[in-house]
Amino acid sequence: MNMMGRITEPQAAEWTAPPPAPALGWRAALVVLGLGLLAWALLFSEEIVAAVGVWNASTAYNHGWLILPLAAWLFWQRRHRLEGLAPTPLPLAALLAIPGTLAWLAAERLGIMEVRQFAAFGLAQVLVLAVLGWPFVRAFIGPLGYLVFLVPFGGFAVVPLQYITAWFIETGLILLGITHYRDGLIIETTAGMFHVAEACAGLRFIIAALAFGALYALVIFRSFWRRALVMALALVVPVIANGIRALGIVVAAEYLGSAEAAAADHIIYGWGFFSAVILLLVLAGLPFREDAAPPAARPPSRPARPARLGPLAAAGALAVALIATGPAGSAGLAYNAGAPVALIPRLAVPAGCVAAADGATLSCEGMAVSVSLQRFSPRASWREVSAARWQAMTGSDTDLTFGVPIQGGGAWAARQPGNRPGAMAIAAWLDGRAVGHGLATRLAQARNSLVGGGGAPVLAVVTLAPLPGSDQPPSAARSRALLETVLAAQGDALVAQAAAASRAR
Repeated sequence: MNMMGRITEPQAAEWTAPPPAPALGWRAALVVLGLGLLAWALLFSEEIVAAVGVWNASTAYNHGWLILPLAAWLFWQRRHRLEGLAPTPLPLAALLAIPGTLAWLAAERLGIMEVRQFAAFGLAQVLVLAVLGWPFVRAFIGPLGYLVFLVPFGGFAVVPLQYITAWFIETGLILLGITHYRDGLIIETTAGMFHVAEACAGLRFIIAALAFGALYALVIFRSFWRRALVMALALVVPVIANGIRALGIVVAAEYLGSAEAAAADHIIYGWGFFSAVILLLVLAGLPFREDAAPPAARPPSRPARPARLGPLAAAGALAVALIATGPAGSAGLAYNAGAPVALIPRLAVPAGCVAAADGATLSCEGMAVSVSLQRFSPRASWREVSAARWQAMTGSDTDLTFGVPIQGGGAWAARQPGNRPGAMAIAAWLDGRAVGHGLATRLAQARNSLVGGGGAPVLAVVTLAPLPGSDQPPSAARSRALLETVLAAQGDALVAQAAAASRAR
């Protein structure tokens, strides 16, 4: 009897996830990582304090307090990726800290806090990679990358954005046939005068849009190109929207007949306009969302093993040792620099002003003119000059900013508060020349701090404030004119003194 066996398809073996990695491996790795991050925070405490200060002081970066909770939520959302994953320390990855710490040291000598903070952020990522390994970083690269928004970056773009906004306004007025006159960041129409202040640059909108766009892209989309498109739109759309918003204010003034009425609470209205733009971007992206189901996890080739304490400790110790070389070198250079020295300024007395007995204070039409003059060590980094400048020139991002030429080259950077009488101006000198705070000046002083021979930085701050008991201080326009008059008269006095002091070795 013929018997035919039933032929069946071979059944695919079902894969079952390996048991979670032993807790001991994660506990040891997290202890090593925690100690390493503590050492990192101590080494870069100045960067952390500076970042928190910007979060508190600038409305463009108030969202900084939300980044850590949001990143923690992104980690939690991806917690299933820890299944079968164990720490795999990479001691050799700690060598990546060498270019990072060199970049930090260069930024410290140049006095660029943003670059220092970015370098410190990268060094923290190197520590995570060295201790926990590439599989962990690859699985959680989104949340780890989102932490970059802890760095308050973008301040360098304020001035270019101001001019982009002014260009948008001018172009719109030309297209609409509205009579106007533009002088840099000042635009005058028949309704009044408009100043494209720092608050009008749109930086706060752009930074908030980038932070939101990154979160939206990480949650809603999976593909790289869709995420990249979201980030590109989050950068470009707010710039265009801010230009349209600013143009709308100027056009509205033509109908209202008053620049002040149109500009009242324009920041609040701007946030409403910005929120509407972001909502439209969100709605436009929803039809293409890819978050319906989490991506299938690929089975690992072999069960993960817990890391041994030796490689964990070696990875953490080597990373921290290499990371510390930058701050240690900076501390040695700072020890030889010393503190800045206050100089007694000599002020020229323009017509209409009276000098005080000390010669460092003037009285001009109910306003007091005072001056501070500091000479920094030739071994100092430009960050000390920048810190003193920042402290002296604090104000609102709605203040009027303008330049006043210096005899012989250079310019005073002046600021006039919009909510109180007065004005102030600041200028720096190096090796006998008035200099700005750009990269060329920073490179020159970085070279001085390392090899010497280029003079010493000198910083002068001129402040115009109402005299005590003055009932009717001059108008804003008159205060600006007074400041310009005082500064123009200092060619053979304060300016010459500052230039001479900056040549001294």
